[in-house]
Amino acid sequence: MDLEKHAPAQPAQQPAPTAPPAPAGAASGLRASDADRDRVADILREALAEGRLDAEEHAERIDGVYRAKTMGELEPLVSDLPAAAGGAARFAPQPPAYATAHAPVPADDEAAAGVAENLVAVFSASTRKGRWRIGRRTNAFALFGSIEIDLTEAYFAQRLSVINATSVFGNVEVRVPENVTLRGNGTGIFGNFEVGTVEADHPEAPVVVVNGYSVFGNIEAKPKRGKRIADLHDRLRKRLGS
Repeated sequence: MDLEKHAPAQPAQQPAPTAPPAPAGAASGLRASDADRDRVADILREALAEGRLDAEEHAERIDGVYRAKTMGELEPLVSDLPAAAGGAARFAPQPPAYATAHAPVPADDEAAAGVAENLVAVFSASTRKGRWRIGRRTNAFALFGSIEIDLTEAYFAQRLSVINATSVFGNVEVRVPENVTLRGNGTGIFGNFEVGTVEADHPEAPVVVVNGYSVFGNIEAKPKRGKRIADLHDRLRKRLGS
């Protein structure tokens, strides 16, 4: 007789329940924020600096960035670039890095709150210049009027700033420092839309994009000679820890 005692068999452990996977298109359908567009544009700028994109390809993709409404529209713009696979850390919000002077910027500036600033001139004139903080988006509308936007002393709190200009029998002029990137996309109907495209030498320099629509009017954007962001190099060096 076998007196050896055998331990009772243990019941098989059931695998822990797992949550069902999210639908593949769920994230792609999310609405893109201005911060999402800025982070994708940062990846494109690095690709341009590394020679992965030429200037024409970069300009086309940047235009797509600012037209994108959802994350799904942003993803294809960087899907073939290695920087896009860097994980969530690559998309961390970037701190303010640019200024034209060391003087403090008013904390209650409307653009500092991230709200689009609206400049309107109807049978009148409107000017934005001096020491001010430009937001991510500025809307300018001139109807039988004139608007001047001077960024030569402005504080760039982000790398990309978009100006949407509309001129109907009016005039909108934008002036930027010489060492920023300036791009434009617009139409003139019996009018003029002219942007003096400039590519900054430094890949981390601010980018100003002017989108415009002119009817019997004028929209013009160009660098102002002799005006530069003098402390750009020092601020970039401090931010990058070099």
